[in-house]
Amino acid sequence: MEDLQTPPRISAVDLFCGAGGLTHGLLQSGINVRAGIDLDPACRFPFEANNSAVFIERDVNQVSAEDILPYFPEDEISLLAGCAPCQPFSTYSQGDRGKKRGMDWQLLSSFGRLIREVQPDLVTMENVPQLARHEVFDEFLVSLDGYAISWSVVECSKLGIPQTRRRLVLIASKLGSKNLRIPESLGPERTVRQTIEDLPRLAAGSQDQADSLHVASALSDLNMKRIKASKPGGTWRDWDPELLAACHKRDSGSTYPSVYGRMEWDAPAPTMTTQCFGYGNGRFGHPEQNRAISLREAAMIQTFPRRYEFVREGESPTFSTLGRLIGNAVPVRLGEIIGATLMAHVAAADSTGVDFRPVQKSLF
Repeated sequence: MEDLQTPPRISAVDLFCGAGGLTHGLLQSGINVRAGIDLDPACRFPFEANNSAVFIERDVNQVSAEDILPYFPEDEISLLAGCAPCQPFSTYSQGDRGKKRGMDWQLLSSFGRLIREVQPDLVTMENVPQLARHEVFDEFLVSLDGYAISWSVVECSKLGIPQTRRRLVLIASKLGSKNLRIPESLGPERTVRQTIEDLPRLAAGSQDQADSLHVASALSDLNMKRIKASKPGGTWRDWDPELLAACHKRDSGSTYPSVYGRMEWDAPAPTMTTQCFGYGNGRFGHPEQNRAISLREAAMIQTFPRRYEFVREGESPTFSTLGRLIGNAVPVRLGEIIGATLMAHVAAADSTGVDFRPVQKSLF
């Protein structure tokens, strides 16, 4: 007879899996992620090299229940997870939101469609906080009819993630609502110093011979003067006038004081973006060295393990590609916290005698 104190195994499929941030966190929590789906071929190597899961290169709009159900064993609890690309809700893309709305919001709608078709036991979705203000989020909640739902906006720096990053996290379950909520805080903040101080020193434009991802973008002569004049946590207002860019002198430029800024050692980093490798793209200057943070440092701030592989051995990393994969990733620790919450929820549901009925593939 099965031990009722042992939680049933959870098998997951990760939609919009990217380089594997959410998948890696779920795996660390004890959830068996069997497959990840993403349209971007650049995700295949980092996803498969670091995770015991299959990468499926496909547009989620074209995925059906028949594609997902084979990864859900009948004797295990099923989890459909994912973070639909959030560009239409991002403050970085407000200007063309109207043009892209139909195309990009369809991805979240496809997530909802797959929930209705697959009827997984558990669902988790992570996205930007702005999503909650849009009709598409209400439509997504409708797809969760029959589920207990918990969602909140979390500040990642309060969860041991070394960056200020606010994210909407939703968890839904057919097993009830016990222990279903993500914690709001888990101990002290983790700082930039605690995360990246031990990495080898780099000059701008150079690469660590032992780690190809520990590579920093080059700086122009003018930007080298600017970073030398920059203080950790300071702004371009600290510079001499001759170093100011034209955008700083316009009224609109005054609202972006962190551009060309340095991080602080003893505080969390700013939100990692797809352009986090560029000194002029935000507060992405190293706290001490005269360069922008490296791709490896950005990945570690996203809580990827130090040895997480993003490129094949001998292959040179591309800033634009790797910056996209790293900046768009769900922080690994956030994935682990989501997974731990789901594991605790399943254990609590099992201990109270919830009638668990796994997905039946015979329905299709």
